[in-house]
Amino acid sequence: MANQATRSVSEPKRHRVVVFNLRDAGTLFGLVAIAVVFSILAPDFLMPHNLINILQQSSINACVAIGMTLVIISGGIDLSVGPTAALSAVLTAMLLTAGVPLPISLLAGLCVGLFCGFVNGALIAFAGLQPFIVTLGTLSLYRALALIFTGGNPILGLPNGFRHVLNSDIGIVPVPVIIVAVLAVIGWLILRKAPLGEYILAVGGNEEAARVAGVPIARTKIITYMLSGALAFIAGIILIGRLGAAEPVLGNLWELDAIAASAIGGASLMGGKGSIVGTLLGALVLGAMRNGLTLMDVQAFYQLLATGIIIIAAMLVDRFTRGRV
Repeated sequence: MANQATRSVSEPKRHRVVVFNLRDAGTLFGLVAIAVVFSILAPDFLMPHNLINILQQSSINACVAIGMTLVIISGGIDLSVGPTAALSAVLTAMLLTAGVPLPISLLAGLCVGLFCGFVNGALIAFAGLQPFIVTLGTLSLYRALALIFTGGNPILGLPNGFRHVLNSDIGIVPVPVIIVAVLAVIGWLILRKAPLGEYILAVGGNEEAARVAGVPIARTKIITYMLSGALAFIAGIILIGRLGAAEPVLGNLWELDAIAASAIGGASLMGGKGSIVGTLLGALVLGAMRNGLTLMDVQAFYQLLATGIIIIAAMLVDRFTRGRV
């Protein structure tokens, strides 16, 4: 039985050379279809400056969604990414405005993001609590801490140098887009080339078989949630760099957008399946759709309606293609 379990853990490794699978191709087809429709309905949609704008607008969601995808593949979910981003970002902003050097401020904020993820992972791995319940609780906990630390007020007066870096371009590509691209490559390497990725796939695919095969279940879950916390921190830093202020309510409903991007990109909410490439495409689908609807002056609640329809459609596609790709 142990040998059988070991083989089940090793099976994903044979497919690791696949960068772009059929499910990702389906998401790409959906993105192209959206682009064609909006290029007809909104002539400015395919203008270069608008395409860059879509990439920039999608960067924060993509950053959070990369971490969310790893968590979902491991069989969990992280509803606390928005408050984690807020808590770590306001602490970073408070240190920066107090004159603390940038590297130390960023390191402190990163530690907060990692600790938030550690708390989530530890409660799930050691206390045996459901990921949905744990992260629903820490969603309120982290948000409350961010509000308490700031008194409910935004942190203003971020250094101009910090803002300049995050609002600058390299060539024609905004820095946040490049940051997320680098993070996506790292996420892909973790998932497809590193032992941690094999463990994440094994835990999400069949936790009992993974346990029998010797996979460190608790450590894998904790590290996965810590990665999600770290990526939420980076997304928060990108946002406060763009806005010039850190608000304790930052990241409201980020978890829903991240889950949507992961689901549209093919990640199974049952665990054991998903890809970083698909998640990036899913974030672009959401970003392109909202951008196109905005260009057409469609009201926000209709955009929310369209988002819901796309998510349900993605789930139906996943349901009917499960086991065929």
